[in-house]
Formats: sequence, structure tokens, C-alpha cells
Amino acid sequence: MTQIKRPSLKDLNLSLGKRTRLHRILYEHGVGNGTALILPIDHGLEHGPKDFFTNPESADPTFQLRLAKEGGFSAVALHVGLAEKYMEEFAGEVPLILKLNGKTSVPPETRAFSPQTASVEDAVRLGADAVGYTLFVGSPAQDQDLLQFAKIREECQRYGMPLIVWSYPRGEAIEAKGGRDSIYAVDYAARVANDLGADMVKLNIPEYNEEKSKLYPEPYNTLKLDTRAALEKVVGSAGKTMTLISGGEKTGDKELMEKARASMEAGACGLIFGRNLWQRPYKEALKVIEEMKDMMRKFPS
Repeated sequence: MTQIKRPSLKDLNLSLGKRTRLHRILYEHGVGNGTALILPIDHGLEHGPKDFFTNPESADPTFQLRLAKEGGFSAVALHVGLAEKYMEEFAGEVPLILKLNGKTSVPPETRAFSPQTASVEDAVRLGADAVGYTLFVGSPAQDQDLLQFAKIREECQRYGMPLIVWSYPRGEAIEAKGGRDSIYAVDYAARVANDLGADMVKLNIPEYNEEKSKLYPEPYNTLKLDTRAALEKVVGSAGKTMTLISGGEKTGDKELMEKARASMEAGACGLIFGRNLWQRPYKEALKVIEEMKDMMRKFPS
């Protein structure tokens, strides 16, 4: 099966600063062929300590940073406190994506909103190569979210800092239209990121649910797409915004690699896999990472 053409740096109208920083992520670290393999460590804030119970060693951020360095990741994504406390040992060796907003999982997500917790200036000070922003598409709080995002996007333009958007459908209206992982919701989230000026967008893989599909707005209620076709649809909606596909919760090795390969074949520019990798013992994680990178080497930009 042939690979879908995806946008590369030369296709994008980027400032020199953004182009330079993205070049480091896409070509100077990780797989090094224009694809990105990113390790997120923002789960402590977003999910609480429960995600580290499976592999207690992973509660120490040094575990993931060592994994990123030895495993050869393109970058790590984390919040400002972890960057200030743990990145010094890995400075220059593991590119940093600084998350600029975040929330806990304690309140319900009916009015999901992720307030700003750090600035683009913080990212510059810490030597980051990109910033991350979580945008809750469809939430009743989206008016506040979009205004906050617009200011950060403007600062990214000023400082030449690449902007990666975690584009997540959330809220009661999304659930009423088939749920956050429906093709309708994820496809909409991809287009929103493109419209609003993201340089990269992180998306979940759409999941088809026969019962919930009756709730999808037209014409999505007529679509019954397999994983590959659904991924192609959302990557297409992201347009000239480079797409990162999320790994989600830990799965079996076969399912993990099938998900990763389908994402690359559908035109994603990379993968952002966290729990699927660092919830494993260290040596096992390194083995899976190398297998994933071998597959990604077949999809150069």
C-alpha cells in the first residue's frame, strides 16, 4: 500500500525560527528522515499519578528522559515544572516541547478548558524547539479557549516558535453528536487546527461505533470507514498542518505496531506515543521503540 503524500518543511510558509526548530525535531533527532517520534510526559497533571502505577519507575520523569535519549526520540513534551527540574541533564540531547496549558482530570469534562500555565517566553528561556497547546474543540468554554490560543499563536509568530496543538474534541455537545473519538469529531478537530494556525496537530485515531454513528451529523452518519481510511480523512482535513497521531492507552504490541504503521501510511508526519512505551520495563520499551523507528524509516519526507 502506498504512502499518502504529507506536507514537509519545504511545503510550509514558516519563519526562519520555526523552520530551524522544526528541522531539529524532524531531521537532527529521532528517526531523522522528516518524521517525528515524540514522547509525552504530561500525564502527571492531566491524569494524576495513576498512570505510573503500571510501571512505578516511570513516576520519576528521569525514566522517560533517559528513554527519550537512549531510544533516540525526536522530542519530549512536558510541563514547565518538569522542564525546569529535570531537563538540565539532557539539555541539547533531547529536544523539548513545552506544554503551555493544562488541567487536572478531577472536574467533569462537560465544560472542558485548559488554562495557560506557561508562556512562549518560558519556552525560549528553556531552549525549547516547540510549544504544545491543548485545544478542546466543541467545549462550551471554547470562546475562552480560542481567545487564549490566539494570544499564544501570536507570541509564537513573534518568537519563531513552532506551535503544536493537541486538538481534542470535548464537551456535552460533542458527546451528543457521537463522542470524542468519532470520525465527525476528530475530523472537525483536524480542520480547526489547520484554520487556526497550528504548525502541527496531535489527533487521536477515529473509532467507528455502530450505535453511536446514528448520532453523527450528516454526512458523517453515512460513513463507515476502516482505520486507514479514517486516518486519511483526518490527515486530509489537517491540510498543510503536519499531523501527529496519538498512541492513547497501552495496547498489545501487534495492535500498537498496526496503529503506528496505518498512521504513517495515511500521511501522518509522526507519532506521539507515551503510555504505550513508558508503561513498560525499560529494556522492553527500548526494544519496541527500535522496532517502531525501523518501520518509520520506510516513510521519509
